[in-house]
Amino acid sequence: ELFFLDIDATNKGCITSLEFIKDIADECFMPFAVGGGIEDIYQVEDILKCGAEKVVINTPAYNNTDFISEASAVFGSQAIVVSVDVNFDGEKYNIHTNSGKVKRNRDLQLYIEEIEVKGAGEILLNSINRDGSKQGYDLELIQTIANAVKIPVIACGGVGHPNHFLEGIKSNATALA
Repeated sequence: ELFFLDIDATNKGCITSLEFIKDIADECFMPFAVGGGIEDIYQVEDILKCGAEKVVINTPAYNNTDFISEASAVFGSQAIVVSVDVNFDGEKYNIHTNSGKVKRNRDLQLYIEEIEVKGAGEILLNSINRDGSKQGYDLELIQTIANAVKIPVIACGGVGHPNHFLEGIKSNATALA
């Protein structure tokens, strides 16, 4: 599966070009998801109509978890992936939004459980600390979140060696990025 995430879109107040999404759909022979800047149900509809199978939402999901419920009710939870960016500050895990720029003050596990209840079909769990580090996944983070929910958890951030994929699966991730 392919995930296309425009991490600057939210901060720019836009979504990925619909023409670009259509071009991907015409050429891509695997399921794909699109995320970045999606703020309302009409944008979800536009992206799915262009050929994406799923949308990925982060900041709007955090700001209004009812958006998850609304989108899941209209398009099915299988089409809704909630991305959660997490940073470990040495003491605890903190949720971040707006491409990792805004630190939020909310309990991570409670938030994860809420987005499951609200209808998320999957969680894309990104460790900000590990992203790009090539040091491996944050296995404690993955295990904590995967054990807290029944929906699939896609681990993201830190792969630098093929063994890291094995470690990620052993930590109960459903899928790996």
